[in-house]
Amino acid sequence: MTDTVAQTEKKPVIFSGMQPSGALTLGSYMGALQNWVNLSDAYDCYYCIVDLHAITSRQEPAELRRRCLDQIAQYIACGLDPAKSTLFIQSHVPAHAELSWILNCYTMFGELSRMTQFKDKSTRNTDNINAGLFTYPVLMTADILLYQAELVPVGDDQRQHVELARDVANRFNGIYGDVFTLPKSFIPEEGARIMSLADSTRKMSKSEPAGGCIYLMDKPEVILKSFKRAVTDSGGDVRYDQAEKPGVSNLMTIYSVATGKSYDAIEAEFSGLGYGAFKTAVGESVVELFRPIREKAEALLADKAYLVSVYTDAADHAARAANKTLRKVYKKIGFVAK
Repeated sequence: MTDTVAQTEKKPVIFSGMQPSGALTLGSYMGALQNWVNLSDAYDCYYCIVDLHAITSRQEPAELRRRCLDQIAQYIACGLDPAKSTLFIQSHVPAHAELSWILNCYTMFGELSRMTQFKDKSTRNTDNINAGLFTYPVLMTADILLYQAELVPVGDDQRQHVELARDVANRFNGIYGDVFTLPKSFIPEEGARIMSLADSTRKMSKSEPAGGCIYLMDKPEVILKSFKRAVTDSGGDVRYDQAEKPGVSNLMTIYSVATGKSYDAIEAEFSGLGYGAFKTAVGESVVELFRPIREKAEALLADKAYLVSVYTDAADHAARAANKTLRKVYKKIGFVAK
């Protein structure tokens, strides 16, 4: 990594990551990526492609490799500077898996049983309820604690996992002394939870049916078509009210994040115009937001050697920080030094 990433002055550490289990979405960008970019000057940031997490569901090997490369390119295209943030692939730093096993031995079965995401995912994947699906919050705990992260940007649905990381860190520190930093969740006020365009009661996800999800690399015509078909609500007024108008409120959130306009300004802009004009405008704003990102990502993917250098250098930098923590843990629990 460059000297910039090495950091001459110590900054608070941030860790976050996304699974390469599908293409990055509008929700990925507005709920996470743009906030990662905004945080990259003030913090020492480790942003990871969590491929170890991805295999709790069956992945096609060639597709998994391709998506990891795509995701690095899209991280950079969204504004993450490899000279400021450490952009690496999780499996390239073995300390993640090593610390995860140790922390499994300091995490209670009952704690994992209460994880709501395990209940949700096991219901949706009844033919593959594997042990990794149950224990992956411990791997997430290891991800965070390895870098002594103080802040973890997550969606609201991941807050429970950060609380588990705090609990495990507290338990370990209570036995062995001051080993781990206690992390805190960072959940942005705007754009933290973008809902499906097909069902405004569900968070937008990579597994959405056609039309419910917008992908970062979608062509303009696909984006516009999806927004024109987006669900709205009864009545024709554009007004922010999550209880009575969840569909319109979701579109207003997207439009607000894409344009920087307030909800009051949006309501005034579309007063008396109806949903048709509003949905077209939201779609066009997203097209223009994603156009430079898509074009830059395509250019980066044409230079594979550069992308390889980014994630290779980043993994070396991440490993130095992670191994420092891991050596301390090994010593504390009584493992013989190499």
